[in-house]
Amino acid sequence: MLDRLPFLIGLRYTRAKRRNHFISFISLTSMLGLTLGVAVLILVLSVMNGFDHELRSRVLGMVPHSRIEASEGVRDWHALADRLKQHQHVTGAAPYIQQQGMFSASGNTSGAMVEGIEPEAEKRVSIVEDHMTAGSLDSLESGSWNVVMGSLLARNLGVGVGDQITLLVPEASVTPGGVFPRLKRFTVSGIFSVGAQVDGNLAYTSLGDMKALARQSGEAQGIRLEFDDLFKAHAITRDIINSLPPGYRGVDWTYTQGNLFQAIQMEKHLIGLLLMVIVAVAAFNIVSTLVMVVTDKHADIAILRTLGATPRTIMGIFIVQGLTIGIIGILLGLGIGIALALSISDIFEWIEAVFNVQFLNPNVYFISYLPSRLQWSDIGVIVGVAFALSFLSTLYPAWRAARVQPAEVLRYE
Repeated sequence: MLDRLPFLIGLRYTRAKRRNHFISFISLTSMLGLTLGVAVLILVLSVMNGFDHELRSRVLGMVPHSRIEASEGVRDWHALADRLKQHQHVTGAAPYIQQQGMFSASGNTSGAMVEGIEPEAEKRVSIVEDHMTAGSLDSLESGSWNVVMGSLLARNLGVGVGDQITLLVPEASVTPGGVFPRLKRFTVSGIFSVGAQVDGNLAYTSLGDMKALARQSGEAQGIRLEFDDLFKAHAITRDIINSLPPGYRGVDWTYTQGNLFQAIQMEKHLIGLLLMVIVAVAAFNIVSTLVMVVTDKHADIAILRTLGATPRTIMGIFIVQGLTIGIIGILLGLGIGIALALSISDIFEWIEAVFNVQFLNPNVYFISYLPSRLQWSDIGVIVGVAFALSFLSTLYPAWRAARVQPAEVLRYE
């Protein structure tokens, strides 16, 4: 019975209507502060996890894990691709010729990166085929002069499948009439939509057509590679280059997208740390609550001590009371945070549709919507830290309560 006494009295103190309403207000504030801190922390970390996941699955699904290029171009890309695929970490290889250009249609112009590809090989290193909204990559046959472009790029140009567009490349052609930029007429044969920045600045055409347009000396400019672990891309690329003869160079995704990925990771850690301070402040509000409760309950503590309660029992009473406030706040925050993390994408989509606004412009951000990805490991850390802070906040007031001397208190009663 004595072991249960701290729980029974501590829970009763939590439920009881106090004479001092200010103490009740401080208790409620502490509880709501924990609720808000835990909920916001879960929501923000879920959004940051969503950005991290979208960067890996979408942006890095379109960006090659690594590119192997030759200074004079690749003479026989089939032989080089077969050699590269023998590496244990290489899961796909595809040739490419890359050219910066300017598209023009119906008086609209837009710059884009145009890549000449082999459709069947490209499907093994890119997710573009899974995100085609019209047409197909298979339409990119040599000599067809077809082009597949991102949905945002097509919208900026005001074109759709079957429309004619003109591509201008930044290389001059010398003719008897003078020096003119190189132009070529293409037919839009497909549109893809990844929901990322590449939708507005990337287009594909066939490898043969791009070779003729860019006047590439070899069969391809280089080979795009996909690895089984993209976070080892730098080490794998270095290993591959060391195994090839001189004249080859490798560029992995960390050179083009690495800063963005590192920024997301750093922001996640910094924002998590800052929001954890909010949880800490809310948890330490429990200190002021319990200190006032201890002062208010001096007479009760003295009576309990005269009835045989030990200092340890008195400490247990106020630890239970403080933890009850903390646990209720954590559980409420946990429920609200999980609910928001699972629905925040739909909420933002509804707000954008109702108010006709766009929070994430794909011309500025690398995706056009708000992602969220709930990770139970983050929830475990948040709940564990919040509980630990709540427990630590109860120790000092409980220790003060255990030091109350019955004789000193009851002398004036």
